[in-house]
Amino acid sequence: METLVRLILLPPLLMAAFNGMMGLFMPSWRKQEKLIGTLALIAVAIPFGVTVMLFLGYQHGAPQVVPFFHWMTAGDLSVAFSYRIDELSLLMTLIVTGVGSLIHLYSIGYMHGDSGYWRFFPYLNLFIFAMLNLVLAENLIVLFLGWEGVGLCSYLLIGFWYTDLKNSAAANKAFIVNRIGDFAFLIALFLIFKTVTDNIAGPFGFDFATLLAPETLALFDGPIGFWIVLLMFIGATGKSAQIPLFVWLPDAMAGPTPVSALIHAATMVTSGLYLLSRLSEMVLLAPAAMGVIAIVGAITAIMAASVAMTQNDIKKVLAYSTVSQLGFMFMAAGVGAFFVAIFHVMTHAFFKACLFLGSGSVIHSMHHVEHELEHKGIIPSHHGGPDTPLDSEATQNTLRHNPLPYDGHFDAQDMRTMGGLKKYMPATRWTFLISTLAIAGIPPLAGFFSKDEILFFAFKSGMDGNVLSLAVWVIGLITALMTAVYMTRAYLLTFEGTPRWPAAMDVHPHESQWTMTLPLWILAALAAGAGLLGLAPVVAELFGTESWIHHWLGAAYGGPVAEAAFEYKPSHATEWILLGVGSIIAAAGVAIAWVGFRFGARGLDADRRFFKMMGWLYAPASRKWGWDELYNATFVRAVVDGARNVFAPFDKNVVDGGVNGLGRGVRGFASGLRGIQTGGVQTYALAIVLGVVLVVGLVMLG
Repeated sequence: METLVRLILLPPLLMAAFNGMMGLFMPSWRKQEKLIGTLALIAVAIPFGVTVMLFLGYQHGAPQVVPFFHWMTAGDLSVAFSYRIDELSLLMTLIVTGVGSLIHLYSIGYMHGDSGYWRFFPYLNLFIFAMLNLVLAENLIVLFLGWEGVGLCSYLLIGFWYTDLKNSAAANKAFIVNRIGDFAFLIALFLIFKTVTDNIAGPFGFDFATLLAPETLALFDGPIGFWIVLLMFIGATGKSAQIPLFVWLPDAMAGPTPVSALIHAATMVTSGLYLLSRLSEMVLLAPAAMGVIAIVGAITAIMAASVAMTQNDIKKVLAYSTVSQLGFMFMAAGVGAFFVAIFHVMTHAFFKACLFLGSGSVIHSMHHVEHELEHKGIIPSHHGGPDTPLDSEATQNTLRHNPLPYDGHFDAQDMRTMGGLKKYMPATRWTFLISTLAIAGIPPLAGFFSKDEILFFAFKSGMDGNVLSLAVWVIGLITALMTAVYMTRAYLLTFEGTPRWPAAMDVHPHESQWTMTLPLWILAALAAGAGLLGLAPVVAELFGTESWIHHWLGAAYGGPVAEAAFEYKPSHATEWILLGVGSIIAAAGVAIAWVGFRFGARGLDADRRFFKMMGWLYAPASRKWGWDELYNATFVRAVVDGARNVFAPFDKNVVDGGVNGLGRGVRGFASGLRGIQTGGVQTYALAIVLGVVLVVGLVMLG
């Protein structure tokens, strides 16, 4: 087992070091794009193959711990560097390495020709290694190491094109916001350590076997458990982008699209859900904290969905969609359905990765359109400057023939310049459509089953007497309808109708190469069929089977994930009605966008009508409900102004002043001494005489 765990963890790490060092010290290596990309892909495919082998041979209910070495000892703290193989870690490793492999394959084509190609793949490999540490860790300290590792790698990848200051700012924002959540996580670790070591003798290493033992869990039953779970959740709001720490995730679009797919679908944003699910037995001891989790998840889901409806950048729609879907997952965790949260993590990984990679395929093609339009002088070069002599002529041509449907430069990511792409990009179109219907919740695609289970458990918790859960259920239904509307709008504005870019008769986009379309087809197939792994009980019973993921993860069946117990037992009729309600809402959302507004046929006219119907909600939603402005007014400006008005003067006058003053003093003293060294013999003779007189005088005076 130790060898197999090494084969999962080491290839990404070693290949990150190899490709990085080779590119750093051997510039000719940087031109070997196919070799660099292939080696990086193999480094993730090997862990996936090994995990599949482990998964197929795993004995259900028999977790295995693989210790590698003793890490640290200090007082009662004794931490081992060890990993855990069980149902939850295996499933998460399959998602991370499986989707990660497809994203690596896609990146070989997407990043072709980029000057930073040789840096990109080591960063991706390192990200996968950090995420594997997080999901395979046997204790909270190793998990925290992976937690921080993905934070560092996200900083490197979001700011990959660091020469653009906007990208650097987005990377800094992600890094700083996540540190706030990490601080809460650390305080929770301190509270756990103090609580355990104050009551149980012997060393404690944060290992899950000890932490989740009944005698240890009994220590967390009360206020201390509430605060620990709440602090853990605050940590999760950073990594998994929930209110109030979600603001970094939409800005993470600054990185290359494969990075967005990796972060948004399979890895970093799922960390918070993984943490709560791993500690589900502890979380269930704090029902008040669970109420906070459910409410925050519900508010985040509907708030982000409202913003997604107003976005014109195709990647921004998907980014806010991710925040919204993460809200659904936290709703599940908040009502005690942790296995359902992980189920939605899995299905979301498939359709969201497909959507992001599909948007990347569209953007890749629209960039070619943009370059061709620039070359023909139809639009001004976005580079500007003296090297674009056709700019003035191009501007005139643009105004005369094909004005853009908005002010500003041509934007390859803006859906207002797209339309009709299904004719030129059939593979991207079909896979995007399948994933759109999946996330919208159309049965029997994957998103229908996982989202319906979340709503079902919220309803069940509400009928069990928890009024908050009923509110969460209602918000979930409204958000599900909004999801279907904004995702269908994104598909229709991009692929249906007539082209809206300038000179559409002469300039055509094209389908992406096979390394980019193959991952799309695989992910679309998973988005279509993965829901069968989590059939609703009433559906499973109809077909004489069971919910695989419930039996695989559920503590009641020997798995590692606990769940809340409910006294309310819905009848079969109620379950069928709830399934029907979910289906109707999803179908209604798609129909509103497709038939009601006809986004595909009417294009931007439908958009204007849609925004008019949103009324007073449109303006604040399009401004992201003012979250950035709020943070700027309260925290960012205060810190910047404080630094400018207090720390900068202190640094200038006290720190620099002290150092500079000392320097000036030494220089003045040296200048004085320099006056003595005149080179005149008489002066030196006088100095000797005075010295002799001084010494003799001191001797005589005793």
